[in-house]
Amino acid sequence: MADDFEGISVFLAVAEARNFRLAGERLGVTRSAVSQALQRLEDRIGTALVQRTTRSVSLTEAGEMFYDMVRPSAQDITEAVQAVRETQTRPSGLLKVTVSSIAERFISGPLLAGFLAQYPEVKLDITITDEEFDIVAEGYDAGVRLGEVIEQDMVAVPVSGEQRQCAVASPAYLSRRGTPLHPRDLTDHVCIGWRPRPDTAPYRWEFTEHDRDFELAVDPAMTTNDMGMMIRMACAGAGITFGMVETFESHVARGELVPLLEDYCPPFAGFHLYFPRRHRQPLKLRALVDHVRTFRKAEI
Repeated sequence: MADDFEGISVFLAVAEARNFRLAGERLGVTRSAVSQALQRLEDRIGTALVQRTTRSVSLTEAGEMFYDMVRPSAQDITEAVQAVRETQTRPSGLLKVTVSSIAERFISGPLLAGFLAQYPEVKLDITITDEEFDIVAEGYDAGVRLGEVIEQDMVAVPVSGEQRQCAVASPAYLSRRGTPLHPRDLTDHVCIGWRPRPDTAPYRWEFTEHDRDFELAVDPAMTTNDMGMMIRMACAGAGITFGMVETFESHVARGELVPLLEDYCPPFAGFHLYFPRRHRQPLKLRALVDHVRTFRKAEI
């Protein structure tokens, strides 16, 4: 039974990584060990589960069927083992969280520093990305995103209060080029835009007028996926940029940036820590949820 389960774990890792080396890294074994364990499993079942070529790994029809049937049970067993272990221990282990680059309150430091101090046996693996993907399929315990983009079947816990966006520019730029009074005026200005990756269009700036939401496709003179660079360019007088108000707060307070078009930028639902609904949540994740709730109460 132990050998059977080990073989299934290897198969699941290969099926999800579609790569023997990556599967081995995930399991902490060599590529050769992965190949041998998978071969023994296929021998016991009596059919090929994986189609191997020199360039790719894919599942056979039997492999796809086996994966769909085995994966839920394997997850239940993993959760059961973890739940039993946790009854005797404090929260521990690796907690993987994917976080939006603009979730300022979550990634600014104090919240996570407090969590690590309270639970020293938990190790955090934080991936900052604005890509949208299935956190379960990618092996994450939880994510932090704006509430409006979180799937309905997820549990969502508020991390921040309401959020608001606005445009900003340096006093030097505004002195040189003037101040836009309406979003449509941005077409006459130098804009600094954002996009998550090179193969996507720049983010369309969002505004509201007379309770009607609309998007503006500015033509950025510069586009980047790094909010820090956008801020530095705006502070240097290169143009107008757009983002979360709290991201700009310290620069506005120092007089480096000036908020613009605030009347056209009403508040909206803020950031949430989200995770799949399970009968048994890992103790390390429950600890993070409780910490977030306590942190939020202290802020309010």
